[in-house]
Amino acid sequence: VDKNATRETKNLFKALYKIQKTSTIFGHQHATEYGRAWSGDADRSDVKSVTGSHPGVIGIDFSGFSGANATNYKVKLRQIVQQHYAQGGVITIAWHFNNPLGPGGFYWKDSLSTPVVSRLIPGGDSHEMYKNILADIADWVKSCKGPKGEAIPMIFRPYHEFDGNWFWWGAGHCSVEEFIQIWSFTVDYLKDVHQVHNLLYAFSPDNKFLTEAKFLERYPGNSYVDMVGMDNYGDMGRNGYNVPRAIEKLLIVSNYA
Repeated sequence: VDKNATRETKNLFKALYKIQKTSTIFGHQHATEYGRAWSGDADRSDVKSVTGSHPGVIGIDFSGFSGANATNYKVKLRQIVQQHYAQGGVITIAWHFNNPLGPGGFYWKDSLSTPVVSRLIPGGDSHEMYKNILADIADWVKSCKGPKGEAIPMIFRPYHEFDGNWFWWGAGHCSVEEFIQIWSFTVDYLKDVHQVHNLLYAFSPDNKFLTEAKFLERYPGNSYVDMVGMDNYGDMGRNGYNVPRAIEKLLIVSNYA
Protein backbone atom coordinates (compact mmCIF):
# COMPACT_ATOMS: atom_id res chain seq x y z
CA VAL A 1 0.00 0.00 0.00
CA ASP A 2 3.03 2.26 0.36
CA LYS A 3 4.32 3.36 -3.03
CA ASN A 4 7.51 4.54 -1.32
CA ALA A 5 8.15 1.31 0.57
CA THR A 6 11.82 0.49 1.02
CA ARG A 7 13.48 -2.12 -1.14
CA GLU A 8 13.68 -4.50 1.81
CA THR A 9 9.97 -4.07 2.56
CA LYS A 10 9.05 -4.80 -1.05
CA ASN A 11 11.36 -7.82 -0.99
CA LEU A 12 9.68 -9.16 2.16
CA PHE A 13 6.26 -8.83 0.51
CA LYS A 14 7.44 -10.58 -2.65
CA ALA A 15 9.20 -13.32 -0.68
CA LEU A 16 6.09 -14.07 1.40
CA TYR A 17 4.03 -14.21 -1.78
CA LYS A 18 6.48 -16.69 -3.30
CA ILE A 19 6.89 -18.82 -0.17
CA GLN A 20 3.13 -19.37 0.25
CA LYS A 21 3.01 -21.48 -2.91
CA THR A 22 5.02 -24.26 -1.28
CA SER A 23 5.68 -23.55 2.38
CA THR A 24 4.63 -22.21 5.76
CA ILE A 25 6.75 -20.09 8.10
CA PHE A 26 6.29 -21.05 11.74
CA GLY A 27 5.85 -18.13 14.13
CA HIS A 28 5.64 -17.51 17.86
CA GLN A 29 4.58 -14.36 19.73
CA HIS A 30 7.16 -12.95 22.18
CA ALA A 31 9.35 -15.94 21.34
CA THR A 32 12.69 -14.58 22.57
CA GLU A 33 11.28 -12.39 25.36
CA TYR A 34 10.09 -15.11 27.74
CA GLY A 35 8.94 -18.71 27.89
CA ARG A 36 8.37 -21.66 30.15
CA ALA A 37 10.04 -20.82 33.49
CA TRP A 38 12.40 -18.19 32.04
CA SER A 39 12.41 -14.53 31.02
CA GLY A 40 14.99 -12.33 29.35
CA ASP A 41 17.62 -15.00 28.68
CA ALA A 42 19.98 -14.27 25.80
CA ASP A 43 19.39 -16.09 22.51
CA ARG A 44 16.68 -18.28 24.00
CA SER A 45 13.19 -19.32 22.93
CA ASP A 46 11.03 -22.30 23.77
CA VAL A 47 10.94 -23.09 20.07
CA LYS A 48 14.73 -23.20 19.91
CA SER A 49 14.84 -25.38 23.04
CA VAL A 50 12.63 -27.93 21.28
CA THR A 51 13.78 -27.69 17.66
CA GLY A 52 17.26 -26.18 17.74
CA SER A 53 16.14 -23.04 15.90
CA HIS A 54 14.23 -19.88 16.71
CA PRO A 55 10.90 -19.55 14.87
CA GLY A 56 10.98 -17.96 11.44
CA VAL A 57 8.41 -15.34 12.49
CA ILE A 58 8.59 -13.54 15.82
CA GLY A 59 5.76 -11.34 17.05
CA ILE A 60 6.38 -8.29 19.21
CA ASP A 61 3.89 -5.84 20.73
CA PHE A 62 3.69 -2.08 21.21
CA SER A 63 1.83 -2.64 24.49
CA GLY A 64 4.70 -1.29 26.60
CA PHE A 65 5.05 1.98 24.70
CA SER A 66 2.63 3.68 27.08
CA GLY A 67 3.93 2.07 30.27
CA ALA A 68 6.08 3.44 33.06
CA ASN A 69 9.19 1.73 31.64
CA ALA A 70 8.52 2.72 28.04
CA THR A 71 12.08 3.88 27.31
CA ASN A 72 13.70 0.61 28.41
CA TYR A 73 10.94 -1.39 26.72
CA LYS A 74 11.64 0.29 23.39
CA VAL A 75 15.37 -0.38 23.66
CA LYS A 76 14.82 -4.06 24.45
CA LEU A 77 12.28 -4.46 21.66
CA ARG A 78 14.63 -2.84 19.15
CA GLN A 79 17.36 -5.30 20.11
CA ILE A 80 14.98 -8.24 19.60
CA VAL A 81 13.94 -6.95 16.17
CA GLN A 82 17.48 -6.27 15.02
CA GLN A 83 18.77 -9.65 16.16
CA HIS A 84 15.93 -11.59 14.54
CA TYR A 85 16.22 -9.67 11.29
CA ALA A 86 19.99 -10.24 11.17
CA GLN A 87 19.31 -13.98 11.48
CA GLY A 88 16.94 -13.87 8.50
CA GLY A 89 13.66 -13.81 10.42
CA VAL A 90 10.35 -12.02 9.87
CA ILE A 91 8.93 -9.62 12.47
CA THR A 92 5.25 -8.89 13.11
CA ILE A 93 3.90 -6.15 15.39
CA ALA A 94 0.67 -6.35 17.37
CA TRP A 95 -0.66 -3.43 19.40
CA HIS A 96 -2.45 -4.03 22.69
CA PHE A 97 -3.13 -0.31 22.88
CA ASN A 98 -4.00 0.89 26.38
CA ASN A 99 -6.97 3.24 26.34
CA PRO A 100 -5.34 6.68 26.08
CA LEU A 101 -8.35 8.47 27.55
CA GLY A 102 -9.28 6.41 30.58
CA PRO A 103 -8.76 3.36 32.77
CA GLY A 104 -9.27 -0.24 31.79
CA GLY A 105 -6.12 -0.87 29.75
CA PHE A 106 -6.70 -2.29 26.27
CA TYR A 107 -9.74 -4.29 27.38
CA TRP A 108 -13.25 -2.90 27.42
CA LYS A 109 -14.45 -2.88 31.03
CA ASP A 110 -18.12 -2.01 31.38
CA SER A 111 -17.79 -0.22 34.69
CA LEU A 112 -14.87 1.94 33.50
CA SER A 113 -14.69 2.26 29.74
CA THR A 114 -16.26 4.80 27.42
CA PRO A 115 -16.11 4.88 23.60
CA VAL A 116 -12.91 6.58 22.43
CA VAL A 117 -12.42 5.74 18.73
CA SER A 118 -14.73 8.61 17.78
CA ARG A 119 -12.53 10.93 19.84
CA LEU A 120 -9.25 9.83 18.23
CA ILE A 121 -10.21 10.10 14.57
CA PRO A 122 -10.04 13.41 12.63
CA GLY A 123 -12.54 15.82 14.13
CA GLY A 124 -12.42 14.16 17.54
CA ASP A 125 -11.44 16.08 20.66
CA SER A 126 -8.36 13.87 21.21
CA HIS A 127 -7.14 13.63 17.64
CA GLU A 128 -3.97 15.60 18.38
CA MET A 129 -3.15 13.20 21.21
CA TYR A 130 -3.49 10.27 18.80
CA LYS A 131 -1.18 11.97 16.33
CA ASN A 132 1.45 12.29 19.08
CA ILE A 133 1.09 8.60 19.92
CA LEU A 134 1.59 7.67 16.27
CA ALA A 135 4.58 10.02 16.00
CA ASP A 136 6.22 8.10 18.86
CA ILE A 137 5.58 4.81 17.07
CA ALA A 138 6.94 6.23 13.82
CA ASP A 139 10.19 7.30 15.48
CA TRP A 140 10.71 3.82 16.92
CA VAL A 141 9.88 1.96 13.70
CA LYS A 142 12.34 4.10 11.74
CA SER A 143 15.03 3.57 14.40
CA CYS A 144 15.16 -0.21 13.82
CA LYS A 145 18.12 -0.68 11.50
CA GLY A 146 19.66 -3.73 9.87
CA PRO A 147 23.38 -4.60 9.59
CA LYS A 148 23.81 -2.25 6.62
CA GLY A 149 21.86 0.61 8.15
CA GLU A 150 18.68 -0.24 6.27
CA ALA A 151 15.27 0.19 7.90
CA ILE A 152 14.05 -3.22 9.01
CA PRO A 153 10.79 -4.29 7.32
CA MET A 154 8.02 -5.37 9.68
CA ILE A 155 4.39 -6.47 9.42
CA PHE A 156 2.12 -4.18 11.46
CA ARG A 157 -1.16 -5.72 12.66
CA PRO A 158 -3.00 -2.91 14.47
CA TYR A 159 -6.45 -3.12 16.03
CA HIS A 160 -6.61 -6.90 15.85
CA GLU A 161 -9.69 -8.93 16.85
CA PHE A 162 -11.77 -5.85 16.10
CA ASP A 163 -14.95 -7.86 15.41
CA GLY A 164 -15.22 -8.83 19.08
CA ASN A 165 -16.20 -6.60 21.99
CA TRP A 166 -13.35 -7.26 24.43
CA PHE A 167 -11.08 -4.43 23.22
CA TRP A 168 -12.06 -0.76 23.28
CA TRP A 169 -11.72 -0.64 19.48
CA GLY A 170 -14.07 -3.63 19.13
CA ALA A 171 -17.21 -3.74 17.01
CA GLY A 172 -19.51 -2.97 19.92
CA HIS A 173 -17.73 0.27 20.76
CA CYS A 174 -17.31 2.02 17.42
CA SER A 175 -19.17 2.13 14.13
CA VAL A 176 -17.92 0.55 10.91
CA GLU A 177 -17.19 4.03 9.56
CA GLU A 178 -15.25 5.04 12.69
CA PHE A 179 -13.13 1.89 12.60
CA ILE A 180 -12.30 2.33 8.92
CA GLN A 181 -11.43 5.96 9.58
CA ILE A 182 -9.01 5.22 12.45
CA TRP A 183 -7.37 2.49 10.38
CA SER A 184 -6.95 4.58 7.23
CA PHE A 185 -5.77 7.63 9.16
CA THR A 186 -3.18 5.50 10.99
CA VAL A 187 -1.74 4.17 7.73
CA ASP A 188 -1.74 7.55 5.98
CA TYR A 189 -0.25 9.39 8.94
CA LEU A 190 2.61 6.93 9.37
CA LYS A 191 3.60 6.65 5.72
CA ASP A 192 2.74 10.12 4.37
CA VAL A 193 3.38 12.47 7.30
CA HIS A 194 6.13 10.63 9.18
CA GLN A 195 7.65 8.89 6.17
CA VAL A 196 7.52 5.40 7.66
CA HIS A 197 8.24 3.18 4.67
CA ASN A 198 9.26 -0.12 6.26
CA LEU A 199 5.83 -1.46 7.29
CA LEU A 200 3.41 -3.88 5.70
CA TYR A 201 -0.15 -3.55 7.06
CA ALA A 202 -2.11 -6.65 8.11
CA PHE A 203 -5.89 -6.81 8.61
CA SER A 204 -6.84 -9.42 11.22
CA PRO A 205 -10.28 -9.86 12.77
CA ASP A 206 -11.08 -12.60 15.25
CA ASN A 207 -13.00 -15.71 14.17
CA LYS A 208 -16.55 -14.38 14.30
CA PHE A 209 -17.25 -14.62 10.57
CA LEU A 210 -18.69 -17.43 8.48
CA THR A 211 -18.90 -15.56 5.17
CA GLU A 212 -16.58 -13.39 3.12
CA ALA A 213 -18.97 -10.47 3.49
CA LYS A 214 -18.78 -10.69 7.29
CA PHE A 215 -14.99 -11.04 7.16
CA LEU A 216 -14.84 -7.82 5.13
CA GLU A 217 -17.43 -5.88 7.13
CA ARG A 218 -14.82 -3.45 8.50
CA TYR A 219 -12.30 -3.75 5.67
CA PRO A 220 -10.75 -0.35 4.89
CA GLY A 221 -9.95 -1.17 1.25
CA ASN A 222 -7.01 -2.46 -0.73
CA SER A 223 -5.29 0.91 -0.53
CA TYR A 224 -4.80 0.35 3.19
CA VAL A 225 -4.13 -3.39 3.55
CA ASP A 226 -1.16 -5.48 2.37
CA MET A 227 -2.08 -8.78 4.03
CA VAL A 228 -5.23 -10.39 5.42
CA GLY A 229 -5.41 -12.89 8.26
CA MET A 230 -7.38 -13.86 11.31
CA ASP A 231 -6.99 -14.65 14.99
CA ASN A 232 -8.62 -17.91 16.00
CA TYR A 233 -8.29 -19.06 19.58
CA GLY A 234 -11.99 -19.91 19.71
CA ASP A 235 -11.94 -22.84 17.28
CA MET A 236 -8.39 -23.89 18.16
CA GLY A 237 -8.39 -24.56 21.88
CA ARG A 238 -10.04 -21.81 23.90
CA ASN A 239 -13.50 -23.27 23.43
CA GLY A 240 -12.34 -26.75 22.51
CA TYR A 241 -11.18 -27.80 19.07
CA ASN A 242 -13.30 -27.52 15.95
CA VAL A 243 -10.76 -28.00 13.16
CA PRO A 244 -13.29 -28.28 10.28
CA ARG A 245 -14.82 -24.94 11.25
CA ALA A 246 -11.36 -23.36 11.55
CA ILE A 247 -10.46 -24.64 8.07
CA GLU A 248 -13.72 -23.21 6.68
CA LYS A 249 -12.78 -19.78 8.01
CA LEU A 250 -9.19 -20.03 6.83
CA LEU A 251 -10.47 -20.84 3.34
CA ILE A 252 -12.56 -17.67 3.38
CA VAL A 253 -9.44 -15.67 4.23
CA SER A 254 -7.13 -17.38 1.74
CA ASN A 255 -9.69 -17.36 -1.08
CA TYR A 256 -10.20 -13.64 -0.62
CA ALA A 257 -6.44 -13.05 -0.52
